[in-house]
Amino acid sequence: MADENAELWEAHAGWWQREFTDGADPEYTEQILPIVTEWTAGSRRVLEVGTGEGQVARAIASAGASQVVGVDPTVAQITEAARRGGGPRYARSGAGALPFPAGSFDAVVCCLVFEHIDDLDGAVAEVARVLRPGARFLLCLNHPLLQTPGSGWIDDQVLDPPEQYWRIGPYLTEQAVVEQVEKGVFIRFVHRPLGRYVNAMADAGLVLERMLEPAPPPGFLARAPEYVEAATIPRLLTLVARRSDDG
Repeated sequence: MADENAELWEAHAGWWQREFTDGADPEYTEQILPIVTEWTAGSRRVLEVGTGEGQVARAIASAGASQVVGVDPTVAQITEAARRGGGPRYARSGAGALPFPAGSFDAVVCCLVFEHIDDLDGAVAEVARVLRPGARFLLCLNHPLLQTPGSGWIDDQVLDPPEQYWRIGPYLTEQAVVEQVEKGVFIRFVHRPLGRYVNAMADAGLVLERMLEPAPPPGFLARAPEYVEAATIPRLLTLVARRSDDG
């Protein structure tokens, strides 16, 4: 599975760079980047796990962190991140074996990455290991409940009057699926219930501080005016945790 995942990301790195970076995606520009810079404010040494082409790492560096490192297992992403520059340093690495000593960072950030990783517990344990005691972990996910595979808008014209509602897929079933996210672009997702993420963090000594469920940002809602209730369905979930002092 790991080889399949790596091959898909190498093949489709250009799709990600084209569709989600350099201001192309309102969920990043209007929501994810502001959340990340707010919750990492004051952190000097910051690691981004699954940095892609580095847009989140660059935002953290621009906001004032003095040492920002981004890691990603995909050669095409790391190469592009280094080309774009912007302050961070980059290294090729997966989440399960981070190439840093224990206690190296004041904050670790992971955005829309853990839903592509098979070994969740190993990745979370590595995050906890490289955080200093009291340091913060910021985890942004496609919302595990409302973005479950099989979820989506239903525009039911059979009912009188017609109804629009959000269908939720099989939430409690952990599963890996390869989805065609655009014609010819296939990405592998691993769905887990929210409790799996929270409990993995607790087991690693990461104490939950906040859970954020922001409404989709205006730029995203403007792309889907036919779904009048879209503002009531969060797409993003952000978990903010700290490494316990005795973790």
